[in-house]
Amino acid sequence: AVAKVRAAGVKVIMMTGDHPSTAAAIAKSVGIFALDAQPTSLTLTSTPTSRLSAGLVTGDDLEKMTPDLVEDILLRTDDIVFARMKPEQKLQVVETCQRLGAVVTATGDGINDAAAIRRADVGIAMGQTGAAYSVKCADIVLMDDNFASIVSGIEEGRLMFENLKKILLYTLSSNVPELAAFLLSMGAQVPLPLGILTVLCIDLGTDLLPAVSLAFEEAETDLMAAKPRNPATDRLLNERLIFLSFGQLGLIQAASGFFTYFVIMAENGFWPSRLLGLRQAWESKAINDLRDSYGQEWTYDDRKTLEYTCQAGFLFSVVVVQWVNVIQCRTRRLSMISRPMNNMVLNFSILFETVIAFLVIYVPGNQEGLQLAPLWPLWWLPGLAFSLVLLCYEELRKAIARKHEGSWVDKETRF
Repeated sequence: AVAKVRAAGVKVIMMTGDHPSTAAAIAKSVGIFALDAQPTSLTLTSTPTSRLSAGLVTGDDLEKMTPDLVEDILLRTDDIVFARMKPEQKLQVVETCQRLGAVVTATGDGINDAAAIRRADVGIAMGQTGAAYSVKCADIVLMDDNFASIVSGIEEGRLMFENLKKILLYTLSSNVPELAAFLLSMGAQVPLPLGILTVLCIDLGTDLLPAVSLAFEEAETDLMAAKPRNPATDRLLNERLIFLSFGQLGLIQAASGFFTYFVIMAENGFWPSRLLGLRQAWESKAINDLRDSYGQEWTYDDRKTLEYTCQAGFLFSVVVVQWVNVIQCRTRRLSMISRPMNNMVLNFSILFETVIAFLVIYVPGNQEGLQLAPLWPLWWLPGLAFSLVLLCYEELRKAIARKHEGSWVDKETRF
């Protein structure tokens, strides 16, 4: 467990009240020190001037050291053990690590560890052998008193963080066509491409289960081989994720929806040039002879039926592109071909959102309830075409990121 957590970039520091010889022997037995290591005794006069593999500091020597010297020892020593430590000295080491910018986890079972456990960013107490007060001070209690459980918790936490990013990428990308539809309607005064109820159908109906299914994804790579993230810069929602969701994937979805909208309008006689500035007349119940691009007259009810059909087409196009989007969101750099479709929740969610889309579009009565009208099967095709566009775009982006690691594409689109 110590070797695994060390490979993940986590530095393990041992603090104990035992004799230095006993502490060094325990450190070797659990893997903090190598078996053949000869730890250097660090005192006020014998501090490391270069990188040190193993070091041992006693509580008496720690009392004589300045805070800067303690920081220097912690930075220069790979594996370090503190022996004959008092409770306030354990707290001092925790605070020193925090001043150096580290996220500190302190674990212990005795009353002497309570101050350090309380001060650490994450305090962990032992549930079976831990003192009652140390358990009270802790954020987490290990019911099995096993250090390996902490390692498993780190791995699970990293997986949850990665999957939450994937969920955000998926859900945010569909906000772009929803927002763009209202902006175009207000700016160009065209009939509304996507209604409020249709937006709710996407956000609370078709998108909900696929987003949840991404929480069941397995790790893309070995999470414990990656270095810890910087909490100050690597946040859950960062500029790269926003750029990828809003500036790339979302734009493809918006293009899909608008293309379907204009295709349906054009096939019914309203070319894009005729739609510009038409909204006021379109929404007027008093006008029942509105002419289209071919001179055909449209009543208010007929116009609304066409509008609801266009909104259904817009919704279906977003759903179809989201099929590919949710599959692509499973990985950050790997091709979708290299990832088997073994997430059964995700597989079911794709089927589920498709069924929901067909129900809200084709069930009789939805024209009055959800303001959606049935589509001709031919109008499914624009969304399918744009799903292939998104598929090719994402596969190309990931291929460039894999082949040219550290390139602009890799750095600016790897969320």
